[in-house]
Amino acid sequence: VAAEGAQAAADAARPVQVGVAPAEPSVAPPMAQIFDEPSILTPKGRYVLEPSFQYNYSSNDRVALVGYTVIPAILIGLIDVREVKRNTMIPTLTGRWGVTNKMELELKVPYVIRSDTTVSREIFTGAAVDNVFDTKGNGLGDVEMAMRYQIFSAKENWPYLVGGLRFKSRTGKDPFEVVTDCVTRCLGNTTGTGLPLDAPTGSGFYSLQPSITWLYPTDPAVFFGGLSYTYNFSRDNVSRLVLNNQREELGSIKPGDVWGINFGMGLSINERSSFSLGMELYSVGPTEQNGQTVRGSVRTQLASLLLGYSFRLTDKTNINVSVGAGLTRDTPDLQLTVRVPVTF
Repeated sequence: VAAEGAQAAADAARPVQVGVAPAEPSVAPPMAQIFDEPSILTPKGRYVLEPSFQYNYSSNDRVALVGYTVIPAILIGLIDVREVKRNTMIPTLTGRWGVTNKMELELKVPYVIRSDTTVSREIFTGAAVDNVFDTKGNGLGDVEMAMRYQIFSAKENWPYLVGGLRFKSRTGKDPFEVVTDCVTRCLGNTTGTGLPLDAPTGSGFYSLQPSITWLYPTDPAVFFGGLSYTYNFSRDNVSRLVLNNQREELGSIKPGDVWGINFGMGLSINERSSFSLGMELYSVGPTEQNGQTVRGSVRTQLASLLLGYSFRLTDKTNINVSVGAGLTRDTPDLQLTVRVPVTF
């Protein structure tokens, strides 16, 4: 009886397989990022290193009539016709640090490679042959620093809200540092093309951008968007460099401030991939010189339609590809961005 009891106890202690263990819960696929401001913060104590590459192409036509009309549709004078094609490549290294579960810091260091081609017929000469003016430049761009804080989490019918503050430096070579194609002055464009001999890599102005982004998850889609305002600081005693190492005084320059709005939707394809679709609009104010609006400077609307795709390579590495198409004449025709964020 004792032996039978011991055997029964041993049989009870022996593990018995009653089924297959449930699979590990899968990680949600990353949302494809199509805007500059990410909607999801870095977790506390984690780091994200994100190398990226962006290519922009734009083509604009400009026609200036210099003369007078004697009867409608007949111009006596000269016509300045210019076609400007711009290719810009921007490899960037971005680092983000999750200070707390609700706050992260970001540092972005871009390198700008730019090539501009201007096809024109010289004004005031009556030339019948097109001239091609090539400008190239590369170097460090404007370094940016940002801080984002989650205001509150989603609950009931409210989305996640994240407030941000971004500061842009002017570490890149600005338009006033490169030589402009003028003998002594560019006024009236009578002594040169008025174009820079080297392409600048920075804007030449400091800027500060507060923003707020929102994210609302709802199965199976995620809706997101944001609103931003960019204040550009003015510069005093500005002068541009012309030929023969001479300077043309411009005085005080204040670029127009920028309002921005964007919205989009992300949809999961499977446990490793997702895609996003969105639109962004920037309204750029006119530039001021010495307190007065620069002649010919008007408010400009920049709108783009963006499509993005994200694929999770590993638990710590994603690849994100987005394509943007310009919806207005002043917006780049094509924008291609590849990001590879790695989490540590």
